[in-house]
Amino acid sequence: MHDQSSFIRSRLHRFRQEYLPAALYRERTPLRLTRWDVPDEPVPFAEAVVAEFVPFVAGAGAESHWGSPWGTTWFHVTGTLPEGWSERADSRVEALVDLGFNAAGPGFQAEATAYDADGRIIKGIEPLNAWVPRHGITPDGRTVDFYVEAAANPYVPENGWFIPTPLGSKATAGRAPLYELRSLDLVLLDVPVWELTQDVQVLAGYLDELPADSPRVAGIEAALDRMLDAVDPRDLASTAPAGRKALEAALASPAVASAHQVVATGHAHIDSAWLWPTRETVRKCARTFSNVLDLMEEDADLVFACSSAQQLEWIRLTYPELFERIRTRAVEGRFVPVGGMWVESDTNLPGGEALARQLVEGKLFFLEHFGIDTSEVWLPDSFGYSAALPQLVRASGSTYFLTQKISWNDTNRMPHHTFHWEGIDGTRVFTHFPPVDTYTSDLSARDLRRAERQFREKGRTNISLVPFGWGDGGGGPTREMLAAAHRQADLEGAPRVTLGSPRQFFERAEADYPSPPVWSGELYLEYHRGTYTSQARTKRGNRRSEHLLREAELWATLAAVRAGRDYPYDELQRLWRVVLLNQFHDILPGSSISWVHEEAERDYAEVESAVETIIDESLKAVLEEGDSQIITNAGPYDIAGVPALGGTTGTSARSSATVTSDGRGAVLAGDALRVRVDARGELTSVLDLLADREVLPAGTTANRLQLFEDIPNQWDAWDVNDHYRRNEIELRSDATVTIEDDAVVVTRSISESTVRQRISLSPDGRAVEVDLTIDWHERQRLLKVAVPVDVLAERATSEIQFGHVHRPIHQNTSWDAARFETCAHRWVHVGETGYGVAVANDATYGHDIQRIVTADGVATQVRLSLLRAPQFPDPDADTGRHRMRYSIRPGSSVPDAVAEGYRMNLPLRRVTGARAPEPVLTVDEPAIVVEAVKLAADRSGDVVVRLYEAYGSRATGTLRAGFGLADAVETDLLEREVERRAVREVTGENVRLQLRPFELVTIRLRGC
Repeated sequence: MHDQSSFIRSRLHRFRQEYLPAALYRERTPLRLTRWDVPDEPVPFAEAVVAEFVPFVAGAGAESHWGSPWGTTWFHVTGTLPEGWSERADSRVEALVDLGFNAAGPGFQAEATAYDADGRIIKGIEPLNAWVPRHGITPDGRTVDFYVEAAANPYVPENGWFIPTPLGSKATAGRAPLYELRSLDLVLLDVPVWELTQDVQVLAGYLDELPADSPRVAGIEAALDRMLDAVDPRDLASTAPAGRKALEAALASPAVASAHQVVATGHAHIDSAWLWPTRETVRKCARTFSNVLDLMEEDADLVFACSSAQQLEWIRLTYPELFERIRTRAVEGRFVPVGGMWVESDTNLPGGEALARQLVEGKLFFLEHFGIDTSEVWLPDSFGYSAALPQLVRASGSTYFLTQKISWNDTNRMPHHTFHWEGIDGTRVFTHFPPVDTYTSDLSARDLRRAERQFREKGRTNISLVPFGWGDGGGGPTREMLAAAHRQADLEGAPRVTLGSPRQFFERAEADYPSPPVWSGELYLEYHRGTYTSQARTKRGNRRSEHLLREAELWATLAAVRAGRDYPYDELQRLWRVVLLNQFHDILPGSSISWVHEEAERDYAEVESAVETIIDESLKAVLEEGDSQIITNAGPYDIAGVPALGGTTGTSARSSATVTSDGRGAVLAGDALRVRVDARGELTSVLDLLADREVLPAGTTANRLQLFEDIPNQWDAWDVNDHYRRNEIELRSDATVTIEDDAVVVTRSISESTVRQRISLSPDGRAVEVDLTIDWHERQRLLKVAVPVDVLAERATSEIQFGHVHRPIHQNTSWDAARFETCAHRWVHVGETGYGVAVANDATYGHDIQRIVTADGVATQVRLSLLRAPQFPDPDADTGRHRMRYSIRPGSSVPDAVAEGYRMNLPLRRVTGARAPEPVLTVDEPAIVVEAVKLAADRSGDVVVRLYEAYGSRATGTLRAGFGLADAVETDLLEREVERRAVREVTGENVRLQLRPFELVTIRLRGC
């Protein structure tokens, strides 16, 4: 038989490109339009409809232009259904809108919301989903009357993903219209042609996905050839049914018994901010969720997973009628809350308590408004996953974890798709990486065959999840995707597709794979390493806010218990939610447009002001009026004689260091350290007098600022590529070194920027402190500060949430080599047996720690990544003033590093009053660290304390309440009582505790 394959495919290609699209609509007629341009920010429907609309014509060239960047235009659409038009089984009346769509795809350009004449949202309008159903646009069945709220969102990466753009801010984006409204018509959809289009789309997809010489491909080609013979391309309206008949057998051929099984879950990964501000995300959610609800009216099998409580809270507050429709579907189990988090948070950068609150606030919202206790943590797109997360997932009452982002690794491929993920404390959580490698699948043959081909668990289990629907900028599932799902439910050559929920998938997968392999430790993303450093002001705002909120809750609890002051439940929750929103995985990592980061910085300033008010009023209630000088300590360790979680009267100890000039620089000397600073402001010697040991390797200097060319291969704000290390820029400028009180002050220029450093000794004299003020004006450059240490360390120990991780310093394997930039929180520690050094900070996350060769052999170098200067998506990222501190503590252990990290981030507070506050509670074992003290969310007045074992060892100690104690019970993160594990005995005010390594415990203390 002659090979006709290429001829059939060429014939099919033209048919699909030219004839099928042209025949989709039997008839169309333009509708009448008027418009109103919103002067500034979006307004609600009730305000828009009373505005003065003016005539407008679609498809008229320049006269049809609309929408300056980030602007909003409302269109009032009216008309009459033409005589003879009626909906039958073979046709549907719809409105079809072309806002001027380009090739960027849904969510990244113009989009709109359609409202009926009474202000009820009908659905969203987006590329590839631009139709509006008749039931929303013809209130009386004949007269057309509806509104379109059109958003002129610019395509920010119009010139690529690293070219600077002014579009990220209204102040620089310009006023020229971005779009031309090409058409807004009433159309009559030809249903048989549409169905034929879906048949062809599915079958043709397998021509390129299955082996070219397979019988199935030959059969599909033959069926498509027969279809092309059966239809008249110029009269598809009458011949499409015959074409569908020719494809029936090919579509009815069942999947093989071993076919991969797919649970397809509708989804719309909507970034809560990224290339758009949060105010636009609110509208993206309304468009997407209304699309989903409209589809649910047509297809009873659709299940949609929605992951962010914050997004549903926006809908509840802004579109209450839409929220009630969502609630109805949620009760039915079709609109499914998942994720259990306030937002799809970054998990590397948030502190421990903040990551816990992501789960607390998210799960409580879903419980309150939907009566649903979510079981999955759903983070498809965050940039790596902390080894603390499995314990937090379990402690929140959830049991499953999902992501696919690790498939982006640039060096190594994860060995599993379904596995147990084990955290630092040994907790395991059932985890799935969808092998489809996308959270925005369209259920095409290409996607489904990829899932089947890449699935790593073949032979052990045979089921995976596919999230489908347009995402990132929203959009969600479409009717075409649902058509594809149904056609591939049992189709030869395809995986078997079942529409279902994440929980249905996880329960099936867990039952089918009861003993999966184990991955222990962090899920490090070998990509986007620059997100530990980009947008330093956003990161500092987050770090400062987390610690201020800790203080506010502590002192507000003390004021409630000791002085009967009302606890500010609502205000603290509001402030926490602001901080949690800004931990979204494109805000805190620094990968959003300038508008987003400007808002984040304003948010942090507002949080600081509000929290300082709570702290001030709480302390006044406890201390009462007086003139005594009082120092308070919100940290978990005594500092300079000030007790943990309490205070003392008097002045805090200051370092007894002396500072002298040696002609070329200066010398800081105390009882424990002697530090030499040279004329460049670098430390040439750090002598540990107690150990009689020089800390710096021979021939090296510490506090050495290093500037590097930082031009990533692809993603400017996201990536640091390892070639930066080969492109250091020599810093030749002189420094000015002066002595001020007990410190050495160094001022120097670095390229276009200036740096001022204040170098001093800590109050106990055991650490060198460096306080930096930087006026930064670089472009595509990376600033680091180097601290070489004369220890032969095999690994670096880095603080993460509720504990720490050990990472190899060597590069023996490709996994080690790929981990060249890492995230740490308040401290890192390097050491050899018997001696170590801690480097702590108050605002920095990015680090690189490596072996170096010195004059005396091999040593270890710690570098902190201080600032970057990416140009996209914010061309002015990090430009301006920054403040940050770090410290070097020689002769320290990991326990010393833990204490140093808290000291650097929770500075002592000086106030006046009548008496110092006694701690509301104490713990007699330093390994058991108090992370949070608050009143219970149920407003019972119970005191809730969250603590953890910080050293990686088993710890036994006593928590003593500073008030009458009736009982102490263990709870989960949501403060629901659980079986006792850590609480061993309650006697009077004493609670005896026994914790496993890195165990996290929440205890509810019930007063007498």
